[in-house]
Amino acid sequence: MLACLTDYLSLCRVTAAIGYLFLLLFSFFITVYTACFNGSCQVLDSCSQATDCGPGLYCGNCPALGKSQPFCTRGQAIVPTSIVGGLPFNKYSWLMTHNSFSIVDAPSLQGVQRLTFYNQEDTVTNQLMNGVRGLMLDMYDFNGDIWLCHSFRGQCFNFTAFQPAINTLREVETFLSQNPSEIVTIVIEDYVHTPKGLSNLFLNAGLDKYWFPVLKMPKKGEDWPTVNEMVQANHRLLVFTSVASKEAEEGIAYQWKYILENEAGDPGVKPGSCPNRKESRPLNSKSASLFLMNYFPSYPVETEACKEHSAPLADMISTCFKAAGSMMPNFLAVNFYMRSDGGGVFYDLDSMNGQRLCGCNTIAACQAGAPFGSCKNITMPSSSPMTNTAGGFSGSVQFSKSASTIYYPNQFAIGFFSIPWMLFLL
Repeated sequence: MLACLTDYLSLCRVTAAIGYLFLLLFSFFITVYTACFNGSCQVLDSCSQATDCGPGLYCGNCPALGKSQPFCTRGQAIVPTSIVGGLPFNKYSWLMTHNSFSIVDAPSLQGVQRLTFYNQEDTVTNQLMNGVRGLMLDMYDFNGDIWLCHSFRGQCFNFTAFQPAINTLREVETFLSQNPSEIVTIVIEDYVHTPKGLSNLFLNAGLDKYWFPVLKMPKKGEDWPTVNEMVQANHRLLVFTSVASKEAEEGIAYQWKYILENEAGDPGVKPGSCPNRKESRPLNSKSASLFLMNYFPSYPVETEACKEHSAPLADMISTCFKAAGSMMPNFLAVNFYMRSDGGGVFYDLDSMNGQRLCGCNTIAACQAGAPFGSCKNITMPSSSPMTNTAGGFSGSVQFSKSASTIYYPNQFAIGFFSIPWMLFLL
């Protein structure tokens, strides 16, 4: 009797084990069957490679927020004029990259190890293709030419130099020639002392034909021309310099005569505070019709950018909006613009443009020609950016591969330049 009972219990255990194994296999096949792949994955869906994600998305992660497993992340902006066009230029919000030229893994053309901070991870061409419409460029006299350098004390060194500025400007020229309805803004941190150096530089890059004349810029806070008027006149390049005298000498607009700007670096990311930059007039002065919002820390760290571009960014936009007297930023300047916990800077730009252009919570809900406040019924965040004429996302940045190799150069630079004795060597 006891032997029979033992055999029965053993049989029960075997049967239970087989049933449990069957359930595990069934669950596995259901998961595999329902998983997205081959371009069908949307924002926040799990992914294993870039091709899993839909248009305008890439496969990344955000360990700084505890999100180590890769998921589909926004990588391309909706160009607002493709949905609501014909308004004055200052009625739109645009993505701007801080130190657009300071690109990780950019080859050194000076034959020495570059020792500086990095702020972006893809080429200027790729930035423009992804919907960036504002570029911050630091220009210096260097080696008998004008170079882009991420340097200090107003001087470019061989270990802070990136490349001749004309190379990047030719990328801009190519983009403008291939996209005849797009408008690009360049803000120059100007250390060029060569007479007529900047004006000749833009002329040699072939950008003079797109130049927006200083004489036509509003100087008392009035509206700018409409984007349609700017495109029709081919005034599709706005250039600003940090040197006041060059407006009269070279016809290049003095930045703080036309743009309000909050403080850059750590003061610009402090929660609940949005002070104006000392060179700028007060944000609520209404004396200029363009507002540049800086949002990046003093020391750029790639792996922290996805955290910075989550809830804190949306909160800071609200803070700066109030500080500017209910004026929405026209330019949002950030480091590592593609890093986020899902929607990032693109989600916030969609929200800003939706609110200001059509009274909707996202630009994707706007309807061309419809009354203000007439919104399509869509959920937030938008599953993927709408196709626009600016070109497709190239999927060239894979953070899962580059995070560790990119992170350390900036960390080394932070430590190196924080050593007090370095001041005596420079």
